[in-house]
Amino acid sequence: MKRHNEIRNAYRSLGGESTFYDGMVTCSTLPGKAVCRLVWNMDKRKNDHYLKLALSGIPQGFSGRMLEVPVGTGVLTMPVYETLPDADITCLDYSPDMMERAKRQASDRNIQNVHFMQGDVGNLPFDDCSFDLVLSLNGFHAFPDKEAAYQEIFRILKPGGIFCGCFYVKGENRRTDWFIEKIYTPKGYFTPPYETAKSLMTRLESMYQKAKVKTVESMAAFRCRKNKMERQLRP
Repeated sequence: MKRHNEIRNAYRSLGGESTFYDGMVTCSTLPGKAVCRLVWNMDKRKNDHYLKLALSGIPQGFSGRMLEVPVGTGVLTMPVYETLPDADITCLDYSPDMMERAKRQASDRNIQNVHFMQGDVGNLPFDDCSFDLVLSLNGFHAFPDKEAAYQEIFRILKPGGIFCGCFYVKGENRRTDWFIEKIYTPKGYFTPPYETAKSLMTRLESMYQKAKVKTVESMAAFRCRKNKMERQLRP
């Protein structure tokens, strides 16, 4: 619980109306571009590319039930949800400050089919096999209990359901790894241990079908599908 509070406090300052965080994750402001270049060795083209890969797991015209965890400020996904009026979307985040920004984004876009909840990805308040798709952008490198998060996402996905998203993986860029170890981790933004691209692929292949992992610098975009027979195979 102590680690959860540390994470919530670390992200509290990032939930304002016009945030440095939004500019950074979209590589769209001068300070954001500077961080993308210095820490992540990315320009706007690379940034957009990994996000496109991460979001490519959402089928065009998706109309099922989706969970996004964490939603953050919503800057990356509310434009997508605006194009999915028939989907039933739940957005969950541990940080109420970040989620308030996401709620304002949804309200400003008049998105009616998105619901918001504060909660812990390691203890999701949903029934087994209740979602068709789970999206996780920039989350797993921050989650305090990654093993629980992986298991909970697997549990709530329906057989045949899609798990997709992106997060930091170590071993792809030495400079990025240095910033993560010396700054991001001590400040509470990120939480070890961290996957490598190889360990992530191994993990996803052990749990899912059709796993794909592509790295853009130190960001790994992934998508995979739960076995359609999983309901019968597991008690």
